[in-house]
Amino acid sequence: MSDSIPVSGVIPVSEMVGEDDEETVRLRELEESARGFLLQFEWCEAIREFYFGDGVGDVFGVFLARIEPAKPDIDEYLWIVVGILPSAYLVIDDSPTPKDALEAYIEEMRKWVVLAKRGEHSPDVIPVNVPATPEWAEQLEGRLDALEKEIIPIWFVQ
Repeated sequence: MSDSIPVSGVIPVSEMVGEDDEETVRLRELEESARGFLLQFEWCEAIREFYFGDGVGDVFGVFLARIEPAKPDIDEYLWIVVGILPSAYLVIDDSPTPKDALEAYIEEMRKWVVLAKRGEHSPDVIPVNVPATPEWAEQLEGRLDALEKEIIPIWFVQ
């Protein structure tokens, strides 16, 4: 592992455990989903290191990856958010903790929701792997609201 991780609040995935054995299994499934999501991109040659930030079994997982970039202009460290939400990666620049990464994810996804409610999309907004329709926007908005109002306040205790 690297000597200095540029964020805080993460542990190696080898140390990741849930509240019980079942949740640990679900978190491992989220880990595999996050790895698979990242490796589908041609700019990711390999994953050098993988860390767990936080998560809730079948709901979401926030992971940090140190990758082997295929191009010099690709960030070496990326946050990955997976779960009942569209998977996404984010740069770590303004997100020094898993909570910050999840909040940045929600903010970016809300931009997509605004456009999708009008049936629009933009290359300037985080890509989402569902059609940009009002129906999908409402579903995603409900999940984002739940994360913001119910999960973040109790899960990420400072």
